[in-house]
Amino acid sequence: MQVRIRDLRRKEVINITDGGRLGFVSDVEFRAPEGQVLAIIVYGPARFFGLFGRGEEYYIPWDCIQRMGNDIILIEKPFPNHEALPERKHRRKL
Repeated sequence: MQVRIRDLRRKEVINITDGGRLGFVSDVEFRAPEGQVLAIIVYGPARFFGLFGRGEEYYIPWDCIQRMGNDIILIEKPFPNHEALPERKHRRKL
């Protein structure tokens, strides 16, 4: 499957373990010399209509992606509860 980065940005990411909608792909991390995609990054939800910025980003390694359709990317990975985290980081790693 050949996909451009601009096409990835139009896809919504859904976690199939809990059915949660994480958002749309905002960025891609790749290894430059080889051109290997390492992860996709999804911005967190907007706070108060976007006036107070966004929540934390989701860092999703490429191997967590189960299926990729025309408009949806399905991932399978549980996220830790917010209460279990001692302090919030800028990005969540799966």
